[in-house]
Amino acid sequence: MARPREPIDLIMHKGKSHKTKEEIERRKENEVKAYDDDIRPPKFLTGKAQKEKFEYIAGELCRIGIMSNLDCDEVGRYIVAQKEWEKYGRLVDMMRRKLGEAVRSGNNILIDFYTDCLSKYETLRTKAFQQCHTCASSLGLTITSRCRLVIPKTEEVRENKFRIFGKEASG
Repeated sequence: MARPREPIDLIMHKGKSHKTKEEIERRKENEVKAYDDDIRPPKFLTGKAQKEKFEYIAGELCRIGIMSNLDCDEVGRYIVAQKEWEKYGRLVDMMRRKLGEAVRSGNNILIDFYTDCLSKYETLRTKAFQQCHTCASSLGLTITSRCRLVIPKTEEVRENKFRIFGKEASG
């Protein structure tokens, strides 16, 4: 199976290529570049807190150079999934308290009801967590996903101190 195509800057950063300058330039010209000039919260984010969270995460991702305009919806989905996970976590806690009260009172009808509700909310919380984790991984928000990122850094071109000898020899 073929490996996914990597940007030429990443290939050169790894030092595993024997491409000519012309091949490198041609490859750079043909690469798709994603713009980062219009990063704003998606319309489905409601409320000031969600938009502030978006601004914070987007700012951090821009700071390390991996955020583009195309990632705004993914960050938004992450924020929504995290909010859902938190909501279902509160409901699970509430159902556990209610179930404990029902067990202490010995009311079998309430025990069955709260057990059923607890099971459903735990399933929904697990699904929300999985969605949240998937979004976080694809955005580089988890430790393991950041470890897999290789972000090429532009290094200063050093002056070749022997360059003058080449010019003198030819001149």
